[in-house]
Amino acid sequence: MKFQNKDFGDPLDLPLFKGRINPDFKQPLLLEKLEACDRLLQEMGSHIFTNHRNRVGLVQLPLSEKKSLEFVIKEFRPRGLNKLKNIFFKSRAQKAWRGGILLMEKGISTPIPVAYLESKKSFPTKHSYYLTVMERGGEEIRQLFRKLQGGELEWFLRDLARHIYFYHERGILHRDLSDGNILVKKSDEGEYVFSLIDTNRIKITKRMGIYRRIKNIIRLGIPPLHQSFFLKQYTEKERLKKNIWYWYWINKKRYTHYTHLKRKFLAIRKKLIWDE
Repeated sequence: MKFQNKDFGDPLDLPLFKGRINPDFKQPLLLEKLEACDRLLQEMGSHIFTNHRNRVGLVQLPLSEKKSLEFVIKEFRPRGLNKLKNIFFKSRAQKAWRGGILLMEKGISTPIPVAYLESKKSFPTKHSYYLTVMERGGEEIRQLFRKLQGGELEWFLRDLARHIYFYHERGILHRDLSDGNILVKKSDEGEYVFSLIDTNRIKITKRMGIYRRIKNIIRLGIPPLHQSFFLKQYTEKERLKKNIWYWYWINKKRYTHYTHLKRKFLAIRKKLIWDE
Protein backbone atom coordinates (compact mmCIF):
# COMPACT_ATOMS: atom_id res chain seq x y z
CA MET A 1 0.00 0.00 0.00
CA LYS A 2 1.50 3.33 -1.05
CA PHE A 3 1.55 6.65 0.73
CA GLN A 4 -1.37 8.79 -0.29
CA ASN A 5 0.87 11.85 -0.54
CA LYS A 6 4.38 10.52 -1.02
CA ASP A 7 5.59 13.84 -2.50
CA PHE A 8 4.37 16.01 0.37
CA GLY A 9 6.56 19.05 0.97
CA ASP A 10 8.87 21.13 -1.20
CA PRO A 11 12.21 19.87 -2.51
CA LEU A 12 15.31 20.99 -0.62
CA ASP A 13 18.54 21.53 -2.52
CA LEU A 14 21.17 23.03 -0.24
CA PRO A 15 24.95 23.15 -0.85
CA LEU A 16 25.63 20.05 1.28
CA PHE A 17 22.18 18.47 1.65
CA LYS A 18 19.11 17.46 -0.30
CA GLY A 19 15.66 16.42 0.91
CA ARG A 20 12.19 17.89 1.43
CA ILE A 21 10.65 20.48 3.74
CA ASN A 22 7.17 21.15 5.06
CA PRO A 23 6.03 24.32 3.20
CA ASP A 24 4.80 25.82 6.50
CA PHE A 25 8.44 25.98 7.62
CA LYS A 26 10.10 27.10 4.41
CA GLN A 27 11.49 30.31 5.86
CA PRO A 28 14.82 31.93 4.79
CA LEU A 29 16.30 32.04 8.30
CA LEU A 30 15.49 28.39 8.95
CA LEU A 31 16.84 27.33 5.56
CA GLU A 32 20.06 29.19 6.34
CA LYS A 33 20.45 27.17 9.55
CA LEU A 34 19.69 23.91 7.77
CA GLU A 35 22.63 24.50 5.42
CA ALA A 36 24.80 23.43 8.37
CA CYS A 37 22.44 20.75 9.65
CA ASP A 38 25.34 18.45 10.54
CA ARG A 39 26.61 20.98 13.10
CA LEU A 40 23.35 22.03 14.77
CA LEU A 41 23.53 19.37 17.49
CA GLN A 42 27.08 20.46 18.32
CA GLU A 43 26.27 24.12 18.88
CA MET A 44 26.00 25.70 22.31
CA GLY A 45 22.41 25.64 23.50
CA SER A 46 21.54 22.31 21.94
CA HIS A 47 20.43 19.50 24.24
CA ILE A 48 21.25 15.86 23.44
CA PHE A 49 18.63 13.28 24.41
CA THR A 50 20.54 10.23 23.20
CA ASN A 51 23.85 9.64 21.45
CA HIS A 52 24.21 5.95 20.69
CA ARG A 53 23.65 4.35 17.31
CA ASN A 54 21.72 7.48 16.31
CA ARG A 55 21.87 10.92 17.87
CA VAL A 56 18.74 12.80 18.93
CA GLY A 57 18.74 16.32 20.27
CA LEU A 58 16.80 19.53 20.80
CA VAL A 59 17.69 22.84 19.16
CA GLN A 60 16.02 26.23 18.95
CA LEU A 61 15.97 27.71 15.45
CA PRO A 62 14.54 30.95 14.00
CA LEU A 63 11.52 31.14 11.73
CA SER A 64 11.65 34.93 11.49
CA GLU A 65 13.32 37.89 13.18
CA LYS A 66 10.78 37.72 16.01
CA LYS A 67 9.86 34.05 16.21
CA SER A 68 11.76 30.85 16.89
CA LEU A 69 10.72 27.29 17.66
CA GLU A 70 12.17 24.23 19.35
CA PHE A 71 12.94 21.38 16.96
CA VAL A 72 13.97 17.80 17.54
CA ILE A 73 16.69 16.55 15.18
CA LYS A 74 17.34 12.86 14.73
CA GLU A 75 20.66 12.13 13.08
CA PHE A 76 20.85 8.66 11.54
CA ARG A 77 24.37 7.23 11.44
CA PRO A 78 24.26 3.91 9.56
CA ARG A 79 27.04 1.43 10.23
CA GLY A 80 28.29 -1.74 8.62
CA LEU A 81 25.88 -3.29 6.14
CA ASN A 82 23.38 -0.49 6.70
CA LYS A 83 25.68 1.79 4.69
CA LEU A 84 25.25 -0.45 1.67
CA LYS A 85 21.46 -0.34 2.03
CA ASN A 86 21.56 3.35 1.17
CA ILE A 87 22.62 2.41 -2.36
CA PHE A 88 19.38 0.52 -3.01
CA PHE A 89 16.89 1.82 -0.42
CA LYS A 90 15.65 5.12 0.96
CA SER A 91 17.59 6.67 3.82
CA ARG A 92 16.17 6.30 7.32
CA ALA A 93 15.49 10.02 7.46
CA GLN A 94 13.34 9.79 4.33
CA LYS A 95 11.53 6.79 5.80
CA ALA A 96 10.93 8.77 9.01
CA TRP A 97 9.58 11.69 6.96
CA ARG A 98 7.19 9.49 5.02
CA GLY A 99 6.17 7.65 8.17
CA GLY A 100 5.35 10.93 9.91
CA ILE A 101 3.32 12.16 6.94
CA LEU A 102 1.49 8.84 6.77
CA LEU A 103 0.51 8.96 10.44
CA MET A 104 -0.87 12.46 9.99
CA GLU A 105 -2.88 11.29 6.96
CA LYS A 106 -4.33 8.48 9.07
CA GLY A 107 -5.32 10.83 11.88
CA ILE A 108 -2.67 9.49 14.29
CA SER A 109 -0.79 11.93 16.50
CA THR A 110 2.93 12.33 15.86
CA PRO A 111 5.32 15.31 16.14
CA ILE A 112 4.85 17.61 13.14
CA PRO A 113 7.33 16.68 10.37
CA VAL A 114 9.44 19.68 9.38
CA ALA A 115 12.10 18.34 6.99
CA TYR A 116 14.47 15.54 6.14
CA LEU A 117 17.97 16.02 4.77
CA GLU A 118 20.51 13.67 3.22
CA SER A 119 24.21 14.38 2.83
CA LYS A 120 25.45 15.01 -0.72
CA LYS A 121 29.10 14.54 0.22
CA SER A 122 29.35 10.76 0.41
CA PHE A 123 28.15 7.75 -1.53
CA PRO A 124 26.44 5.83 -0.18
CA THR A 125 24.87 8.42 2.12
CA LYS A 126 26.43 8.17 5.58
CA HIS A 127 24.32 10.55 7.61
CA SER A 128 20.74 11.77 7.23
CA TYR A 129 18.58 14.01 9.39
CA TYR A 130 14.89 14.19 10.31
CA LEU A 131 13.42 17.30 11.96
CA THR A 132 10.15 17.62 13.86
CA VAL A 133 8.56 20.25 16.06
CA MET A 134 9.25 19.63 19.74
CA GLU A 135 6.12 18.67 21.69
CA ARG A 136 6.25 19.69 25.34
CA GLY A 137 4.41 17.95 28.15
CA GLY A 138 4.68 14.37 26.93
CA GLU A 139 6.55 11.47 28.50
CA GLU A 140 7.31 7.89 27.56
CA ILE A 141 4.57 5.48 28.59
CA ARG A 142 7.09 3.49 30.66
CA GLN A 143 6.94 6.29 33.22
CA LEU A 144 3.22 5.75 33.77
CA PHE A 145 3.69 1.98 34.07
CA ARG A 146 5.87 2.77 37.10
CA LYS A 147 3.84 5.61 38.63
CA LEU A 148 0.24 4.47 38.29
CA GLN A 149 -1.44 1.94 40.56
CA GLY A 150 -4.72 0.05 40.82
CA GLY A 151 -7.71 1.51 39.04
CA GLU A 152 -5.72 4.44 37.66
CA LEU A 153 -3.30 2.05 35.95
CA GLU A 154 -6.19 0.01 34.53
CA TRP A 155 -7.78 3.19 33.18
CA PHE A 156 -4.50 4.07 31.46
CA LEU A 157 -4.09 0.55 30.02
CA ARG A 158 -7.65 0.66 28.72
CA ASP A 159 -6.92 3.88 26.83
CA LEU A 160 -3.58 2.56 25.55
CA ALA A 161 -5.18 -0.66 24.27
CA ARG A 162 -7.89 1.33 22.49
CA HIS A 163 -5.33 3.57 20.78
CA ILE A 164 -3.16 0.68 19.61
CA TYR A 165 -6.27 -1.03 18.25
CA PHE A 166 -7.00 2.24 16.41
CA TYR A 167 -3.50 2.14 14.85
CA HIS A 168 -3.89 -1.47 13.74
CA GLU A 169 -7.37 -0.92 12.32
CA ARG A 170 -5.88 1.72 10.02
CA GLY A 171 -3.20 -0.65 8.84
CA ILE A 172 -0.40 1.00 10.82
CA LEU A 173 2.34 -1.41 11.88
CA HIS A 174 5.07 0.18 13.98
CA ARG A 175 7.92 -2.32 13.86
CA ASP A 176 9.36 -1.09 17.15
CA LEU A 177 6.21 -0.50 19.18
CA SER A 178 8.02 -0.12 22.49
CA ASP A 179 7.61 2.00 25.61
CA GLY A 180 10.09 4.58 24.36
CA ASN A 181 8.29 5.14 21.07
CA ILE A 182 4.87 6.01 22.47
CA LEU A 183 4.56 9.37 24.22
CA VAL A 184 1.60 10.29 26.39
CA LYS A 185 0.22 13.39 28.07
CA LYS A 186 -3.09 14.42 29.56
CA SER A 187 -5.40 16.80 27.77
CA ASP A 188 -7.15 19.69 29.52
CA GLU A 189 -10.16 17.38 29.83
CA GLY A 190 -8.06 14.81 31.69
CA GLU A 191 -7.91 12.28 28.83
CA TYR A 192 -4.73 10.48 27.78
CA VAL A 193 -3.33 11.64 24.45
CA PHE A 194 -0.83 9.32 22.75
CA SER A 195 1.76 10.15 20.10
CA LEU A 196 3.97 7.84 18.02
CA ILE A 197 7.63 8.59 17.36
CA ASP A 198 10.54 6.76 15.65
CA THR A 199 8.53 6.97 12.45
CA ASN A 200 11.18 5.40 10.21
CA ARG A 201 9.84 2.07 11.55
CA ILE A 202 6.28 2.68 10.27
CA LYS A 203 4.79 0.26 7.78
CA ILE A 204 1.35 0.27 6.20
CA THR A 205 -0.37 -3.04 5.58
CA LYS A 206 -3.73 -3.93 4.08
CA ARG A 207 -4.28 -6.98 6.27
CA MET A 208 -3.31 -7.49 9.87
CA GLY A 209 -4.57 -10.69 11.46
CA ILE A 210 -4.93 -11.13 15.21
CA TYR A 211 -1.68 -13.08 15.58
CA ARG A 212 0.32 -10.40 13.82
CA ARG A 213 -1.36 -7.74 15.95
CA ILE A 214 -0.60 -9.54 19.20
CA LYS A 215 3.02 -10.11 18.19
CA ASN A 216 3.33 -6.39 17.47
CA ILE A 217 2.59 -5.45 21.11
CA ILE A 218 5.02 -7.78 22.91
CA ARG A 219 7.67 -5.05 23.22
CA LEU A 220 5.41 -3.00 25.46
CA GLY A 221 6.41 -3.26 29.11
CA ILE A 222 2.92 -3.99 30.40
CA PRO A 223 3.22 -4.92 34.10
CA PRO A 224 2.99 -8.75 34.31
CA LEU A 225 -0.05 -8.75 36.60
CA HIS A 226 -1.96 -6.61 34.07
CA GLN A 227 -1.00 -8.31 30.81
CA SER A 228 -4.16 -10.43 30.70
CA PHE A 229 -6.26 -7.33 31.45
CA PHE A 230 -4.54 -5.39 28.66
CA LEU A 231 -5.14 -8.15 26.11
CA LYS A 232 -8.82 -8.31 27.09
CA GLN A 233 -9.10 -4.57 26.52
CA TYR A 234 -7.34 -4.83 23.17
CA THR A 235 -9.46 -7.76 21.92
CA GLU A 236 -12.62 -6.33 23.53
CA LYS A 237 -13.39 -9.71 25.10
CA GLU A 238 -14.47 -10.37 28.66
CA ARG A 239 -12.73 -13.72 28.52
CA LEU A 240 -9.36 -14.09 26.84
CA LYS A 241 -9.01 -17.02 24.45
CA LYS A 242 -6.27 -19.45 25.42
CA ASN A 243 -4.67 -19.42 21.97
CA ILE A 244 -4.32 -15.61 22.10
CA TRP A 245 -2.80 -15.72 25.57
CA TYR A 246 -0.34 -18.52 24.68
CA TRP A 247 0.71 -16.73 21.49
CA TYR A 248 1.37 -13.53 23.45
CA TRP A 249 3.17 -15.38 26.27
CA ILE A 250 5.43 -17.40 23.96
CA ASN A 251 6.46 -14.38 21.87
CA LYS A 252 6.89 -12.24 24.98
CA LYS A 253 9.24 -14.82 26.51
CA ARG A 254 11.18 -15.14 23.28
CA TYR A 255 11.58 -11.36 22.99
CA THR A 256 12.60 -11.00 26.65
CA HIS A 257 15.22 -13.72 26.23
CA TYR A 258 16.53 -12.05 23.06
CA THR A 259 16.88 -8.63 24.71
CA HIS A 260 18.64 -10.21 27.71
CA LEU A 261 21.20 -11.89 25.45
CA LYS A 262 21.65 -8.69 23.45
CA ARG A 263 22.39 -6.63 26.57
CA LYS A 264 24.81 -9.30 27.78
CA PHE A 265 26.63 -9.31 24.43
CA LEU A 266 26.86 -5.50 24.36
CA ALA A 267 28.24 -5.46 27.91
CA ILE A 268 30.94 -8.00 26.97
CA ARG A 269 31.76 -6.07 23.80
CA LYS A 270 32.04 -2.82 25.75
CA LYS A 271 34.35 -4.47 28.29
CA LEU A 272 36.60 -5.83 25.55
CA ILE A 273 36.87 -2.38 23.97
CA TRP A 274 37.82 -0.81 27.31
CA ASP A 275 40.38 -3.55 27.99
CA GLU A 276 42.07 -2.77 24.69
